[in-house]
Amino acid sequence: MTDANGANCKKGKDTIMLRNTKSLHNFELRARDGTLGKVKDLIFDDLRWTVRYAVVDTGAWLMSRKVLISTTALAGSEWDKKVLDVNLTKEQVKNSPTLDTEQPVSRDYETTLNRYYGWPNYWTGVGFGVGGVAVAEPMAIPAPELTGRGAAVAVPAPTLGRMAPGGDPALRSANEVAGYHIEALDGSIGHVEDFLIDDRSWDLRYIVIDTRNWLPGKKVVISPEWISDVKWSQSTVYVDLPREDIKDSPEYDASKPMSFSYSETLHDYYERPRYPKWE
Repeated sequence: MTDANGANCKKGKDTIMLRNTKSLHNFELRARDGTLGKVKDLIFDDLRWTVRYAVVDTGAWLMSRKVLISTTALAGSEWDKKVLDVNLTKEQVKNSPTLDTEQPVSRDYETTLNRYYGWPNYWTGVGFGVGGVAVAEPMAIPAPELTGRGAAVAVPAPTLGRMAPGGDPALRSANEVAGYHIEALDGSIGHVEDFLIDDRSWDLRYIVIDTRNWLPGKKVVISPEWISDVKWSQSTVYVDLPREDIKDSPEYDASKPMSFSYSETLHDYYERPRYPKWE
């Protein structure tokens, strides 16, 4: 079953709590002293495939100014009411560094924003605590997992952030990437429809692919770790899988919660390392 937001919400030992990014559109962000605004987009980095910020339209109280709110500032949620709590005040947001919505989010802007709020610099693992004191951000390294053939394979550790030519900090809009074409080793298989994110870590666990132009009615999911390349200028994602393998892969049903067993079956089918089991 799913909740009103299209999220996999059934609780149980075999259920992964994943949320559709599209379902978070227009969620209300609630500060300690009132409503900040509504979520209009999610910004993720394409190296660790983790959501870093919510783009929030502040509405009438701040002249519909758009602001970035780090996922590290989220303090709780009421999914059924479409509300995310933020550990900030409206005054803090009002006085935050101005975001130029006509330009990509630069690393300089992120650094300024993080220093203002005391948020960690995720690309270095170091942030600024109370009083500007530098604090280390712990880096989790996944444990080895077993593939379907029983061989121990270590899940790759996250890659540290990089600065691409031109100062690109590798941040991407979920709204923009939805619709990108997906190319397998031997041809097109569809387009990006949505993302499934872990509602605790904000990691992008899976990409939902709509294959209606090739396999009418079937949706499949792949892990970002199976992507071989992304040509952002061409709006195209490349995966190192043949079309026939994707055609025969376990079908994704958005009307049902994604279980641990489905995730394991999917990874075993592709003979790829499983994700560490979420508690």
